[in-house]
Amino acid sequence: MSFPENTPPPPLLPDDEPLIAWPADASAPAPPALAWARQRFRRYERPPSRERTAAIHIGLFVLTLLTTVLAGSSLTRGSLDLVDFSVFGLPAAQRTEELGRGLTYALAFLGVLTVHEFGHYFVARYNKVRTSLPYYIPFPLGLGTFGAVIRIREAIFSRREFFDIGLAGPLAGLVVAVGVLAYGFTHLPDPLTYVQHVHPEFVRYGADYAQAYQGQVGLTLSRPLLYQGLERWLADPALLPHPNELLRYPLLVAGELSLFFTALNLIPIGQLDGGHILYGLLGPRRAGRLSGALFVGFIFYAGLGIFSLRSDWQTWLYGGAPYALYLWLVFRRALPRPRQVLVLAALVWAAQLAVATLWPGIEGQPGWLLFGLLLGRVSGIYHPAAPDERPLSPGRQVLGWVMVLLFGLCFSPSPFVFG
Repeated sequence: MSFPENTPPPPLLPDDEPLIAWPADASAPAPPALAWARQRFRRYERPPSRERTAAIHIGLFVLTLLTTVLAGSSLTRGSLDLVDFSVFGLPAAQRTEELGRGLTYALAFLGVLTVHEFGHYFVARYNKVRTSLPYYIPFPLGLGTFGAVIRIREAIFSRREFFDIGLAGPLAGLVVAVGVLAYGFTHLPDPLTYVQHVHPEFVRYGADYAQAYQGQVGLTLSRPLLYQGLERWLADPALLPHPNELLRYPLLVAGELSLFFTALNLIPIGQLDGGHILYGLLGPRRAGRLSGALFVGFIFYAGLGIFSLRSDWQTWLYGGAPYALYLWLVFRRALPRPRQVLVLAALVWAAQLAVATLWPGIEGQPGWLLFGLLLGRVSGIYHPAAPDERPLSPGRQVLGWVMVLLFGLCFSPSPFVFG
């Protein structure tokens, strides 16, 4: 994704009132006032040292590749723990096999992330918007990386540019992610041989190795709708792995996580890629309203089930005040007045309590609370307005709504589930 800066709520202008008056014909040359505004609007940063910048980009990529290879090795053993360097102490044959699975996962996953970021980069350069190369983010836990970002070094001038740059990354990455899954589904190994190689203790079960999982809770993938569709279309049902063994297939893991990260970027809030697309489709006023409503719904779902009227007093004593502070922080920039923020936070919490009390089995995903805090305090809930507010062409509008549909097909509340 592009590296955004936080912004205040959009100006309260009607959708049909642009910041600069345009001729009726959108293809007509820009008026002199616009040329003057564009010249004043673009601001450049002082270019950093090329040698230092190259060293940072290369160093972060190498470090991210290392953490992702080790994370892939852990994932294909069914673990989401800290990266495990003990793999280097294994016997040569076992070490090569473990690192081979990790490298397959890392190359596929980082390949999708790289194509995603360069989609942003090349479209930005095409529109003469200065931007950095991708900064990879290593993380020695779980997936091995927090992804990658590019830094836009120049203000984006038009609604169309925001749309094009925001859409290019997820569209390019999604094409590669589908390719990774297509290859993985069409090159599945014989599951019995593969599982018995990984689990020699399963040999005694023969072809009925699924009974080894009875009564066990294992970590597996969530399989969003697009994943399931490709699986049914391309995979031989006889070769599909048992759900508890899905993590042993590095290409399927990388492909599913790529769909998840694509959907994460396509969430239509603020300055995420999906927020750029929503702004391009609807304009600042309508996009701002919808983005704010979606953000409130997002926080409502994330915290659903943490508290209920049936919760014990210890939960309320130790968790009530921190959660109230959290709601204040995430909603502080959603509304202009503190009193409005308090009312909104109280309404959201009351609705969560009501749902959790009436339907105890309904729970949200608390892991999203951190992401909600980043949206509310760092990237921003609302999209900034551009000087050039001309609507998108019909072709771009169709493509934008297609990306909204693809967001629904790729999204899942969590990439990993226990079952």
